Amino acid sequence: MREQDSIPVTKTERSAKFVKTGIQIGGNYIKHYSKKLFNPGLGRDELNENNATDIYKSLSELKGSALKIAQMLSMDKNILPKPYVDKFTQSQYNAPPLSGPLIVRTFTKNFGKPPEQIYDKFKLSSSNAASIGQVHEAELNGKKLAVKIQYPGVGDSISSDLKLVKPFAFRLLGMSEKELNIYIKEVEERLLEETDYVLEVKRSIEITEACKSIANIVFPKYYPALSGKRTITMDWIEGLHLREFLKTNPTQELKNKIGQALWDFYNFQQHELRAVHADPHPGNFMITPDEKLGVIDFGCIKELPDDFYIPFFSLISTNVINDKEETLAAFRQLDMIHAEDTAAQVEFYYKAYREMIELFAKPYTSNSFDFSQPEFFNQLYAYGEKIAKMPEFKQARGVKHFIYVNRTNFGLYNILQELKATVNTTKYKPHVA
Repeated sequence: MREQDSIPVTKTERSAKFVKTGIQIGGNYIKHYSKKLFNPGLGRDELNENNATDIYKSLSELKGSALKIAQMLSMDKNILPKPYVDKFTQSQYNAPPLSGPLIVRTFTKNFGKPPEQIYDKFKLSSSNAASIGQVHEAELNGKKLAVKIQYPGVGDSISSDLKLVKPFAFRLLGMSEKELNIYIKEVEERLLEETDYVLEVKRSIEITEACKSIANIVFPKYYPALSGKRTITMDWIEGLHLREFLKTNPTQELKNKIGQALWDFYNFQQHELRAVHADPHPGNFMITPDEKLGVIDFGCIKELPDDFYIPFFSLISTNVINDKEETLAAFRQLDMIHAEDTAAQVEFYYKAYREMIELFAKPYTSNSFDFSQPEFFNQLYAYGEKIAKMPEFKQARGVKHFIYVNRTNFGLYNILQELKATVNTTKYKPHVA
């Protein structure tokens, strides 16, 4: 993959990149409608493919929060046309990396010394490049290490980038401005945390220590003395990313074992820690040679406060959903139904949200669940497509915590679907008494 020798850092440079991309997209629309004059039945497949290519190329060169949003959207196969999902999925595994000389300058600026003065060996070419930073292989005292280096300017450009992303998001997501602003604000808060590598190392150590008893999971050791605000040093974990792992044609027994470890990992965090690794894209996991799940990134952590956790998980894990008044009370607490709603609106949203909760909760309602069953995901996607077309859902509803909790759980479901895993759901249950 071609390396980048530079990256737009200033607000002016990054804004110019967005403007250029907007002009390209405008040109794509002109070409599309010109062709449609001669072929009225022409679909939008080519237009979507061209726009997805241009937008992803721009975001991958900008990196940072702009690319992170593409990564997040790629995990929701229901929200975007397929060409966007296919293109944005690249950011889950390997975005275009920065060149060796540029990354050395970045490391030196942030750490005070070049990498060769700290490590015995440091590989200039990146082993993995993502949205916020890229990883380089290193060695110290005979130990193989992974060194994550944040892209220059990423931490300082989050707010301005998100403002520039908004016009694209309006067109792609069809959200109301109020709803989009809630989404952008929550994303901004998490991204500001995600670019603070000192915080990430602290959280990584805390969560890996808390989760060390979960079966069939391994974590890297983190080295605070070799880390800083824009650099993290951790143990190197050998293994294959999910897509590579599945190409080896593993047995279903092994896929179930990995799926069980993933289910236990997420539900232990949600229900025992009330804080969860909220970035469940496949690029953050490795399947190791000894058939365990390696978790390699703790940048995005979402805490679950009681006023969200209790009403939400009571709907999923108790009989609350079978009592209309209790369900309505939970919906009101979660801001899914508003005080000013008419009786007709209350009834409409009650039925729509109850259908959503019952679908979401299916894995929790039996002792085991088979994620290979297509009907479950067909129902989820059909529901998403249905409400996406409803004007009633163009207004902002639901507390901000839904953004990352939904992302986390549906991301988990999607990985388990790729594994076609059957998992035991009894071990870590919600605590809502």
